Amino acid sequence: MAEALIEVEVAYADAEQQLIIPLNLAPTSCVQEAITLSGIEDYFPDCNLLTMPVGIFGKRCSLDQVVTVGDRVEIYRPLLCDPKMARRNRALSAQKK
Repeated sequence: MAEALIEVEVAYADAEQQLIIPLNLAPTSCVQEAITLSGIEDYFPDCNLLTMPVGIFGKRCSLDQVVTVGDRVEIYRPLLCDPKMARRNRALSAQKK
């Protein structure tokens, strides 16, 4: 008897667009398989998505993490600036006004 498939999503966003791709996978599938099978690289060819940090629902994980029903696999892009520095700059800017 064949295993029932599980539903997961693969999500990625850049400065211009966000994409969430729903998938049906085998219950033993890992994060890397989900990313590969989603074909998300076709939409974002400039990114090497398998070398970028990944997570499930905002918690970082490894590419060999097994996905479960309803998981949203997220691919994170590098920060453009340090969040602490951005906050300081906004505070300094507000003080000058």
